[in-house]
Amino acid sequence: MNLADYAQVSNYAIASATGIVALAFLAHVAEWGFARRSAPASAQVPVTAGAPAGTVADDAPASPEESPSRPDVLSSIAYSLAVLASVVLVVGMVSRGLAAQRVPWGNMYEFGVGGALVALVVYVVVARISPIEWLGGIVTGFALVVLGMASSTYVPAGPLVPALHSYWLVIHVAAVMIAGAFFLLGTAASVLYLVRARAEENGTVGPTLSRFPTAAVMDQLAYRVIAVGFPLWTFGALIAGPIWAHYAWGRYWGWDPKEVWAFITWVVYAGYLHARATAGWKGKRAATIAIVGFATFLFSYYGVNLFGSGLHSYAK
Repeated sequence: MNLADYAQVSNYAIASATGIVALAFLAHVAEWGFARRSAPASAQVPVTAGAPAGTVADDAPASPEESPSRPDVLSSIAYSLAVLASVVLVVGMVSRGLAAQRVPWGNMYEFGVGGALVALVVYVVVARISPIEWLGGIVTGFALVVLGMASSTYVPAGPLVPALHSYWLVIHVAAVMIAGAFFLLGTAASVLYLVRARAEENGTVGPTLSRFPTAAVMDQLAYRVIAVGFPLWTFGALIAGPIWAHYAWGRYWGWDPKEVWAFITWVVYAGYLHARATAGWKGKRAATIAIVGFATFLFSYYGVNLFGSGLHSYAK
């Protein structure tokens, strides 16, 4: 195969993976829809104190030996599709690298596809360790949006600009992408926490929300995954990034817009972890900070390149 063939394989694989991610997202949407329709009566009707015997509230729960429900099947299908999409995206990115004869993250198109790939891979790997498939709808939805945005910035595979010829680029971007994937999981858990916590307070936890863990579990998961992502972000954005900047531009730090927003992201997440560890912040306040942190991360990762100017403008 020649370079043009690799480029074509990459384009086909990434387009196919986008379609698979869309199917995974739709499977999660269907899962939530069928959960609402096929939930047992005990999940549809609130249990009230003093309910007379023989009412719906006293119905026995379904036996654990029964066959999986349709929502459970759809959840498994969605996860399998996420795994398949990850594999196909790996093929697409490897082919892109072979076509360009370099590491495939030198422009916004490659950053977008690479970010979506890492988000999916981190999700499917963590889901094998801990039951977090309930985050799949947000993760696949996010990946679908990112892949769609990436397609709008497509450029043919080509050589890197001189500033990117450094192995520190590989280290810097890889660490930032992995950190971003963990921040995504934390943000997804925080968003769902706010929804679930409100429902628990109002006593309106319906059949769909009943498929998710309790608000306390979501809050703890958000804290744990952000605690994993933070040191990766610290290393990638504030250590490896400045070292690469020194080799590329002769200075470690120059308050470039992307550097500023990377630092803002670090400050927000540092505040999040500090507030939880010292002031005991949990729940809604912590979830709000986590969401704000991810917003600053997105602007650092995408917004600066799309809307700003500076030494990182080569990535447009």
